[in-house]
Amino acid sequence: MIHATLHQLKVFETTARLQSFTKAAEELSIKQPTVSSQIKQLTQTVGLPLFEQIGKQLYLTNAGEELLSTCHDIFARLDNFEMTVADLKGVKEGKLCLTVVTTGKYFIPRLLGSFCQIYPHVDVSLQVTNHHQIHQRMLENKDDLYILSKPPEDIDLERRAFLDNPLVVVAPKNHILSNQKNIPLSKLQNFPFILREVGSNTRKVIHKIFDDHNLEIQVRLELGSNEAIKQAIIGGLGLSVLSKHTLTSSCYEELCILDVETFPIHESWYVTHLSGKKLSVVAQTFLDYLLVESENYTADRQYDLAHSHH
Repeated sequence: MIHATLHQLKVFETTARLQSFTKAAEELSIKQPTVSSQIKQLTQTVGLPLFEQIGKQLYLTNAGEELLSTCHDIFARLDNFEMTVADLKGVKEGKLCLTVVTTGKYFIPRLLGSFCQIYPHVDVSLQVTNHHQIHQRMLENKDDLYILSKPPEDIDLERRAFLDNPLVVVAPKNHILSNQKNIPLSKLQNFPFILREVGSNTRKVIHKIFDDHNLEIQVRLELGSNEAIKQAIIGGLGLSVLSKHTLTSSCYEELCILDVETFPIHESWYVTHLSGKKLSVVAQTFLDYLLVESENYTADRQYDLAHSHH
């Protein structure tokens, strides 16, 4: 394999990813015969076929699968090397791949914005998705860092709690309970609830609290996003339990937090990465930045700031 060139590996990786010689040629801005000849040379070097063609479809052989995984390792190492060299030259540059759970979109972009002002040469890829997809991305080692409220137990992770995540009971502004203090939890049994989809962390927490107090929860509606839930509460469809981070200034006019016993529930936000993964210079810099910056950033403070404008 020592005779395989980086160019050949790049051509192979692109072809494998796009499952097409023609598309690979387009992406790499080279001619299709060049792609074919590079793959042919690489195949001779390996001594086994890398692709098989069935009908019009291109598939990787076992040897091809192995080589693709090796390519990913090599390119990741080279990316890290480039970042390290930049760091030695005194510049932080390179790519940061982050995946955050949906509720994280209420505060991560702000923290990222100030990070990117300090390090303008860092290229950020931010994925916002649910707990289930994050779990999948972790298994495939897709990203540098993951930000979520409930790190999975079945994956070996380094985890650091970096921010409070208070869960509160949210109602429409003029709700019958809105001016009451220390509302007993049992009183909530009389009202319908709007919850996130099954599998969401907030939903698990709510069910646990009701179960612990031997109470029933009436679920009227299930919605896949916090924004949709807020609109449904405003529309009078029920109460919900949301992270205080989701209560941005745009909805204060129409929503209120109920003063219910046992609430707020204090959860945390975690920043995690796979154990044994050597973080790039850029990922480590962002991790350090997050741990320091988040000390000045709480949901209560953001909520009070936004409230004071009204």
